[in-house]
Amino acid sequence: MSVKDSIYHINDNWTDIYHLLHYVHEENLSHQAVRLMQNIDKRQETTVGDLATYLGVTPNTASEHVKRLINKGFVSKVRSTEDERKVYVVLTKVGSEMLRRHTMLDEQKLGKVLENLTASDIEMINKAFSLLSKEAKKCFF
Repeated sequence: MSVKDSIYHINDNWTDIYHLLHYVHEENLSHQAVRLMQNIDKRQETTVGDLATYLGVTPNTASEHVKRLINKGFVSKVRSTEDERKVYVVLTKVGSEMLRRHTMLDEQKLGKVLENLTASDIEMINKAFSLLSKEAKKCFF
């Protein structure tokens, strides 16, 4: 199978998996808000400036996005203990839960699927996802 065919195959299967196994979203969150929260979660020490760069917008625009997330209780700002001039944007517990529900697969649905698989199939899936994650981090993190 060619790389182009593999890309199509992975994307086609991933969209099926996510469509069928995602949590039902009851909250009104924009795609951009979810992506900001994901970036905050993955990068740990993230500033408004970092988020502006990530989104490709001005710091003022990123600051407005952060203010909306603060008002919803999903993020807060924390001053660095090492350099008090630095202010980090961090997820709150509510924000972490919201992010989980908007980016992860529903554990009950996934569990139901995994119950139908053999132990070796589950191990193969775990290895494949781990390998893909590891290589993506090497390329883009």
